[in-house]
Amino acid sequence: MGRPSRRGRDIDGILLLDKPIGLSSNDLLQKVKRLFHANKAGHTGALDPLATGMLPICLGEATKFSQHLLDADKRYRVVARLGQRTDTSDAEGAIISERPVDIGQAQLEGALESFRGETPQTPSMYSALKYQGKPLYEYARRGIDVPRPTRLITVYALELIRWDRESVELEIHCSKGTYIRTIVDDLGEMLGCGAHVIVLRRLAVARYPADRMVTLEQLQALAAADPTAPDTLAALDRLLLPMDSAVEDMPEVNLPETIAGFARMGQTVAAADATRAGMVRLTEGRERRFFGIGEITETGYVAPRRLVAETHG
Repeated sequence: MGRPSRRGRDIDGILLLDKPIGLSSNDLLQKVKRLFHANKAGHTGALDPLATGMLPICLGEATKFSQHLLDADKRYRVVARLGQRTDTSDAEGAIISERPVDIGQAQLEGALESFRGETPQTPSMYSALKYQGKPLYEYARRGIDVPRPTRLITVYALELIRWDRESVELEIHCSKGTYIRTIVDDLGEMLGCGAHVIVLRRLAVARYPADRMVTLEQLQALAAADPTAPDTLAALDRLLLPMDSAVEDMPEVNLPETIAGFARMGQTVAAADATRAGMVRLTEGRERRFFGIGEITETGYVAPRRLVAETHG
């Protein structure tokens, strides 16, 4: 492996970054991109500066499959301060009400039960959702309240870890688009005392293993001596997961090299493995080399939908 060119490297893969507190997801994305000297990078769903934990960062052609991680379910550990409500529903906001905490175990358990399963949720005004092209938090900072559509979310599991009169700690497994701070704010209002997030950690995205997470400090330590040395870049690259790990839940359709060539040109092709409707991973030849995702349009046929550039396959 040579040193990177001035324009950067065409490196493909997914890094599981253990996001530190205090930095924005975009700041971290740019730092990782520079450390890897990558031409292209994108993250898979922002975490607030207050939050820590798993932030998958896609490099190169892996960015084409980042949407599938955005759509994946997530797991969080959250600690909420009871007795205070803030305008942002987290510790970075201003306190807008303080009330005594007078709750019991049964009341708390009953309130938590109402969040399990499929429920409607109205996103916070301090979310990054957009209204007329601008994120909601920009309106919120100017004191403007805009309509936000209520949407259905699913909480697959909600576990009470501990609680006392000052705080409650929860572990939540939920669907995409779930706002944990909104759950906490709604819980506080349901209990009549108010609540806001003081600690939030994302434990998992999809089925990615937590033990593959790396910290920014680990990356910087690897690159400290000679950031562009071939050995340095090789050590960084070994931390990457393969790009098809983003779509590993999709069934595989393996194509002979000749037929894969037609699929790479965007043509719908016949495939013996194409038996169930839906999206599939496309692999090529006996080596089962991943080259994109496709959709089974009818039994025995698959149409390419998102393909890896040939120089990256």
